[in-house]
Amino acid sequence: MSAAPRPPHTLSVAPMLDWTDRHCRTFHRTLTRRTLLYTEMVTTGAVLHGDRERHLGFGVVEHPLALQLGGSDPAALAECARMAEDYGYDEVNLNCGCPSDRVQSGAFGACLMATPDVVARAAEAMRHATSLPVTVKHRIGIDDLDSYGHLAHFVGTVAQSGVTTFIVHARKAWLSGLSPKENREIPPLRYDVVQRLKAEFPHLTVVLNGGILSLDAAQDALAWADGAMIGRAAYQDPFLLAAADRDLFGEAATPVTRREATEAYLPYVAAQLAQGQPLNRMMKHTLGLFAGQPGARHWKRTISEQGHRPGAGLEVVEAALAGVPDEVLDARAGETAPQPAPETAQLSPA
Repeated sequence: MSAAPRPPHTLSVAPMLDWTDRHCRTFHRTLTRRTLLYTEMVTTGAVLHGDRERHLGFGVVEHPLALQLGGSDPAALAECARMAEDYGYDEVNLNCGCPSDRVQSGAFGACLMATPDVVARAAEAMRHATSLPVTVKHRIGIDDLDSYGHLAHFVGTVAQSGVTTFIVHARKAWLSGLSPKENREIPPLRYDVVQRLKAEFPHLTVVLNGGILSLDAAQDALAWADGAMIGRAAYQDPFLLAAADRDLFGEAATPVTRREATEAYLPYVAAQLAQGQPLNRMMKHTLGLFAGQPGARHWKRTISEQGHRPGAGLEVVEAALAGVPDEVLDARAGETAPQPAPETAQLSPA
């Protein structure tokens, strides 16, 4: 008997502002079919009053895909949740973890952890508006509201709305004094807190986020958590996703090579170029594809220096690929490409 398929939250890529746009998600799909992808956070105001297609539109290849919303007004969130279902998303997620000043001024993001009743009412309105799964992403605490008791009260209160999936960034957030970047790095990771949460709420789906830098680390988290969410590591070294379908989801598929992933992405790039999108807007998401490999510097330099020029096209990508050794281009996940021998130092004449 074959094993039951792993649920989508087994592995996911975190919503990252200015990073996980539709170009990035399309590129990630060349590496993994099963990993759950998230949009950047989109505010309810932007969805309701802005360019709806720009904020909500996506390609069918991006499934499974979740929309992350920022907001606190139940009616606005409910309307956006309805739109998410109309657009064909697979999940709608409420952001209760972003600590930026802009988010706080809008009374949403991490500051919502101080008002679990508000979150519960918002989540309940969203659930009544859509048949999609409604999930919540949050921190383990904020400022001085960082006790385990407060976290358990937050999760327990929100769970009464019917939400069953909680994505927990295992760091607290300081709402003043630290930048968003510092809030991702300075507060210590507390996996033990999230592990206790899962033990005390076994009926809930608890996904661990924060500090997961590899599939091995994700596998370690899955020993007790229901899922693992990778953040910046998936952007800075996207090739780590290439083995996810095999190693975490149990598929028999052979992981793609970097060459295969690039070639699979190029038709999308060409179509976007034809619509007037500049090359660097699509290719910036691939800059980490060769991280740590011979040819990585040439790839990044060529894309960065030439991709922004007016009229830049696929010839820039071809030039960038030409500087990467074949053994790197054709290595599969889990394989180590041969490293070039160090150059012999040349002595200056005396």
